[in-house]
Amino acid sequence: MLVDLESIQPSKSALLVIDVQNDFVSGSLAVRDAEQIIDTVNALLTLPFALKIGTQDYHPANHISFARNHAGKKEFEKITISPPAELLAKRKPEDKLPLEALEQVLWPVHCVQDTTGAAFVDGLKHECLDVVRKGCDVGIECYSAFEDPWGLTNTGLKDKLRSKEISNVFVVGIAGDYCVKFSALDAKKHGFRTFVIRDAVKSVSDEGTEWIEMTKAGVEIVDTAEEILTSKTFSQ
Repeated sequence: MLVDLESIQPSKSALLVIDVQNDFVSGSLAVRDAEQIIDTVNALLTLPFALKIGTQDYHPANHISFARNHAGKKEFEKITISPPAELLAKRKPEDKLPLEALEQVLWPVHCVQDTTGAAFVDGLKHECLDVVRKGCDVGIECYSAFEDPWGLTNTGLKDKLRSKEISNVFVVGIAGDYCVKFSALDAKKHGFRTFVIRDAVKSVSDEGTEWIEMTKAGVEIVDTAEEILTSKTFSQ
């Protein structure tokens, strides 16, 4: 689907590069063919986006999402997790709505803080990226680059974008059906015009339901990075 890019101002736009890290490309939780998007992402990083953000999953070794931290559980099983009591205690008095327990996939150990697996992959031109880390709290999974699903913690990304007067967010990276999707949905929820560039994304599943879900939420899908790379908007 062709997306109208004529009204986009690069000076009001950010590129969000999601989790192009060793463990997601060639490590413990590698996504098939993920290395194929690196050149495309690098090409997009040459464009005059006002802000270029690189996110990193950055888990403590005892993170709740790791199967090895749950006795008797196997990788890729699912459990139910509840909001950590210590974070619930910090909620504002006006936040009285109860928070539901959520389903959690139990993953192989990945992207542990201060390990090679958490580093950006070789070949990614990450020197220009402003780094945002997520999933740093032991008891909360955080697929989104903005906040955990309960809204108890946030990465500061929303404020970073607003401080630069960003209106448009372009999302690329790994994995389309998890961190890319939830980051795009949150970007849209927070009022940014949001685009996901299909050929600069790799997903875990081939089902493609993430594209349907994002489109229904108002996220705009750009089929190829070439549409942006050759657009008058970004080449001026």
